[in-house]
Amino acid sequence: MTQLRTVQVLGGGSAGSSAHVRSLAAGLVARGVRVTVCAPAGLDRDYDFLGAGAHFLPVPRRSDPAAVGALRAACAGADVVHAHGLHAAVRTSLALRGRPAPFVVTWHTRAPAEGARGRLLRMMERKALRTAAVVLAGSSDLVDRARLRGARDARLAPVAVPGPRLPLEAAEGKARAELGAVERPLVMAVGSLDPHRGYDVLLDAAGLWRELDPVPLVVVAGEGRERGALQRRIEAEELPVRLIGRRDDITDLLAAADVAVLPSRWEGRSLLAQEALRLGVPLVATGVGGVPELVGEGAELVPYGDPAALATAVSELLGDTGRRTRLVAAGRAQAGTWPTEDETIAQVLSVYDELTGRS
Repeated sequence: MTQLRTVQVLGGGSAGSSAHVRSLAAGLVARGVRVTVCAPAGLDRDYDFLGAGAHFLPVPRRSDPAAVGALRAACAGADVVHAHGLHAAVRTSLALRGRPAPFVVTWHTRAPAEGARGRLLRMMERKALRTAAVVLAGSSDLVDRARLRGARDARLAPVAVPGPRLPLEAAEGKARAELGAVERPLVMAVGSLDPHRGYDVLLDAAGLWRELDPVPLVVVAGEGRERGALQRRIEAEELPVRLIGRRDDITDLLAAADVAVLPSRWEGRSLLAQEALRLGVPLVATGVGGVPELVGEGAELVPYGDPAALATAVSELLGDTGRRTRLVAAGRAQAGTWPTEDETIAQVLSVYDELTGRS
């Protein structure tokens, strides 16, 4: 039997989808599959697809004729083309127009949007998902949404990403000292500073935490277009919150936290949630999207947009050591139910075999 040839296409490269493609590439190559990764140039530097044994072709995150033409050339001769994320799926569907190669889409996440932007996103979803032979969705609500948008075959496919490196206690202590939380609780959030992340609600909750003694320090790691507005509000209201931008030591920072928070309007298989539960950090998250399915009983869930509920859940955890201990144990047990990288790779390969008649 000839060697199976796949092309993996990334768009902007969210941390979750990029880490998944890196893991998938390494696993497929180890199983004798030829893998080419098409992605913006900087992503190979960050994720080392070449080091995973894949071929790498830099393709910009655009839908102009030159970028689509480069992607079309890369897909020539492929047995299966697999796009990760909505933008990558739309561009790949354009590149594959008239080509016979089976097309698979993994839908990792979606960005809530209203008005004209929301209508555009729904149009993109329909275009990409109706073109795919199979849509693999990371959470049950995305499976339902894919079917609603006209997907011919939508399947639940929880994506496993590599577990975090466990930091040393010295690293945790250093992180707390750097952040200024040696003698006060540390509440940690991670994610892009975008409107749907719910950081306005987190700032509301931080205002309520000023009643506590000592006052918790809230640290947000991430960058985005809302930074200026958030920083102005922090300064105007003298909130105990620090925005520290993008960091490459997230595991150390998160492991040092007393509580992690995820206040988003929507999440799929949140990387923050996965890392927190694996590291044994109590998590308070909004019960939205794929979060309840992901965390089970391993996190405290609160409604989206309710700062009082968020503030209360965090305050009660900070004040009750036994409750934190029980939540950590439940979180680690829940993490043990998630698919492994090998199981994820085996599921994807079985889809490829099915579409190419190799099963």
